[in-house]
Amino acid sequence: MKKSNLLLLSALSGILLIPAWFEWGHGLILMAAFIPLFIIEDYLDDRKKELKSVNAFLYAFTAFFIWNAATTWWIYYATAVGVFIAILVNSLLTGIVFWLFHIVKRRLGDKMGYFAFIIFWITFEHFYFNAEISWPWLTLGHGFNYHTRFIQWYDSTGVLGGSTWILLCNVLLYTSYRNFRRNKKNREAAGIFVFFIIVLLAPIVISFIRYKQYKEVSNPRDIVVLQPNIDPYRKFISDPYEQTIIQLELAAEYADSTTDYLVGPETSINNSIWLEQIERVPDIGLIRNFLARYPKTKYVVGAQCYMRIFDSDTLSETAKKIPGTDIYYESYNAALQIDSTRKIQDYFKSQLVVGVEKMPYARFMRVLNKLIIRLGGTTRGWATQEERENFRSPQDSLLIAPVICWESVFGEYITEYVKKGANFIFVITNDGWWRNTPGYRQHNALSRVRAIETRRSIARSANTGISSFIDQRGDIIEYLGWWQRGAIRAKINANDKLTFYVKNGDYIGRIARFFSLLMMLYLITSVLMKRKTG
Repeated sequence: MKKSNLLLLSALSGILLIPAWFEWGHGLILMAAFIPLFIIEDYLDDRKKELKSVNAFLYAFTAFFIWNAATTWWIYYATAVGVFIAILVNSLLTGIVFWLFHIVKRRLGDKMGYFAFIIFWITFEHFYFNAEISWPWLTLGHGFNYHTRFIQWYDSTGVLGGSTWILLCNVLLYTSYRNFRRNKKNREAAGIFVFFIIVLLAPIVISFIRYKQYKEVSNPRDIVVLQPNIDPYRKFISDPYEQTIIQLELAAEYADSTTDYLVGPETSINNSIWLEQIERVPDIGLIRNFLARYPKTKYVVGAQCYMRIFDSDTLSETAKKIPGTDIYYESYNAALQIDSTRKIQDYFKSQLVVGVEKMPYARFMRVLNKLIIRLGGTTRGWATQEERENFRSPQDSLLIAPVICWESVFGEYITEYVKKGANFIFVITNDGWWRNTPGYRQHNALSRVRAIETRRSIARSANTGISSFIDQRGDIIEYLGWWQRGAIRAKINANDKLTFYVKNGDYIGRIARFFSLLMMLYLITSVLMKRKTG
């Protein structure tokens, strides 16, 4: 086979991986997306004496670069350097996963090889959810974001269950095709194809049945989601009261005495909030004056907050110095709940965006401080908190999970709120950095998966859109689109039942990690034994 044909096959895999991340596409195309790469891998395996294994990495890297570039190019509008790094690193890592699969298949045969492909890929995705450097946006199971009726069983498996389903379907479909093509084992090929059809359709049938049968327990709360629509590139330099005033004007139009919650977007209050003096902040006073008319209403909103540190012995990697003093402080991307009580509840965003909100392995990166800052990054980002924390209603002890922006991508992370009793999930975000691109639509769709995994209704406030209400089946019941100022109001149901996924988290990832370790040990042992006997 010519190199040009191999490159075309590689590009075809990359192209097939793209549509699932767009509203016009469908996740089912992912069931065959790896087949062109499998054809390349078989070609290289058949010629392993003359072709080096690294070729598998090069062709896989090409495919995954196309996939990443076509689906996440919009990061460019937030950070030009960041988009290049994200696409390059993701393509390199997934290329290495495919390369390892090829090495195992070369050494240990087809069955062990394809098993390794599945467990290595799931291990990688699980690692990417938990690593210092993480970008799990393109986790394969997220490919059904826009078609949630197909994945109602995610409440048992989480998104990694979807990834496993996709990978297994690719392996079964290809092995059936390969056996038929070689015209040696047509009966076996037919048997594998029938098994593929069962594996493909059974989860879909189960999902549609569960979708039809799932009934929410009636436990409604009246919620108003606010969308002030402030240009994110202007919001931090404009009148610091502007956002609060706009949101309160919207609240006055849409809320009344029966409203349980008002939800505002991320960093809505950018007037400097020193936590020890929070009641002195004018925005807080404006909000309290508004809520005095509605004693039942709670206001959940994003804010920039700071805390002074007077003891130099307690300095963290994110502590910054107040110029001209010996006092340090921490900065937080926070969510606040303001209600009829005098105590303002707070939560600090703890799953931060790499390079923009945090510098991974900060203690090792200090030597690069000047270069990183020049490139638009940060070496001392937001401070975080160790554990998730819910907001409690003073009226009925209802608990709200305050999820800030990027945190909504991480399924197991969200379960930590729910295990602590969260009855609702509120996602507050500011997606306007990406402008009118697929990014903000993809981000909204990710919350649909989180709703299914946890069976929690979601109220989502995005500064420039999309703001939405999502029910426990992952359906969007109301939304406000891009670059619109306004609000939406709905009654959504609270839930206190824990799904199997909430109880067990990413157990599929942990299982895959265990078998990956065994596979690598077995591979190393077999290579050493072969050298010893050879």
